[in-house]
Amino acid sequence: MGPLQGVRIIDMTSVLMGPYATQMLGDYGADVIKVESPEGDLVRTIGPMRHPGMGPIFLNTNRSKRSICLDLKKDAGRDALLRLIETADVLVYNVRPAAMARLNLGYEVLAQINPRLVYAGVFGFGQDGPYAAKAAYDDLIQGATALPYLNARVGDGTPRYVPNALVDRIVGITAVGAILASVVHRDRTGQGQRVDIPMFETMASFMMGDHLGGLTYEPPLDRGGYARHLSPDRRPYQTSDGYICAMVYNDKQWLSFLRAVGRDDLLADPVYASFAQRTQHIDVVLAELSNIFKTRTTAQWIKLLDDADVPSLPMHDLESMLIDPHLVATDFFPVVQHPSEGAIRSMKVSAKWSATPVETSRLGPGLGEHSAEILAEAGYSAGEIAQLHSDGVIRTPSPDLGQV
Repeated sequence: MGPLQGVRIIDMTSVLMGPYATQMLGDYGADVIKVESPEGDLVRTIGPMRHPGMGPIFLNTNRSKRSICLDLKKDAGRDALLRLIETADVLVYNVRPAAMARLNLGYEVLAQINPRLVYAGVFGFGQDGPYAAKAAYDDLIQGATALPYLNARVGDGTPRYVPNALVDRIVGITAVGAILASVVHRDRTGQGQRVDIPMFETMASFMMGDHLGGLTYEPPLDRGGYARHLSPDRRPYQTSDGYICAMVYNDKQWLSFLRAVGRDDLLADPVYASFAQRTQHIDVVLAELSNIFKTRTTAQWIKLLDDADVPSLPMHDLESMLIDPHLVATDFFPVVQHPSEGAIRSMKVSAKWSATPVETSRLGPGLGEHSAEILAEAGYSAGEIAQLHSDGVIRTPSPDLGQV
């Protein structure tokens, strides 16, 4: 199932950034083999959970994969990994390149085994700069690409991180595109290659695309920053009984909105006359909108805005999102039966294909759940697999990972 059916990916990633990328590739139909250490992916331990090692962030970032548990510090474990790499299309890792070199798993080594291999690294920094050897985490990259500064600028002056692993997920999505571009090149030429996807550079581009502003020019025209994003009233609008998210943006929407709310007086105000004028006076414009939205209930605003063809959506919390009428109608959060965890809430793959539809058939695996199955496919006999298990080279799921 899916457009990537037949593509095999060796997933040596952990935590969030790499696993999010490889889950997307698995959702799209690739055979993703998650290689875990005997300790397992650290995110397995983040609760709440029904069974050890099966936490919700792990389950929601590692579906559409098979898990093999290999001790790569043992020769037999490394040999098993190399056998898997012989027939793989892609290897993805998210430790620093120096760590892969210490394991003798650098690109030059693996390209000798499989010249068609796409060797994809998702890590902190480009390897040609002074930060090359530094470790990186989502929070650090948020700070280094001005997110806390921008939050402070529009808030109470206190720098704050975005309450989401924004960097990990954006870089993960970027990695999917870079990997698939490399696969297309390989299929055209027969040549694999190394591709690096650094967090810092990726997020610097992501953030500064909006906020480079006048710093785009030499000499600079201003100190940077997109005024609309930094306006103090760019936020959900308070109504008389709650909040609503609305976007009165282009000239047609403004004309329709002002007539619907009986504010024809503003139609003659030059500040509201055009998109360019409203952008130039964005703080004044959004402050006026904030005052207008306080005059009606949320339900009244939803009807008025829909009738006026002005875009709006409710401001959800985490629970109300689950019962949003659109997401309910599309069954975006289906409750499915996990083999060990029982009933869990999953999420649909958002993209759709007309000729190669996707369907999630594998939920988050137990640690080493597919070790024997994967090794058998690689040509290991039952006796050899049993010996590897006896020697502690591979692991299978813990006995306490029972059925619910």
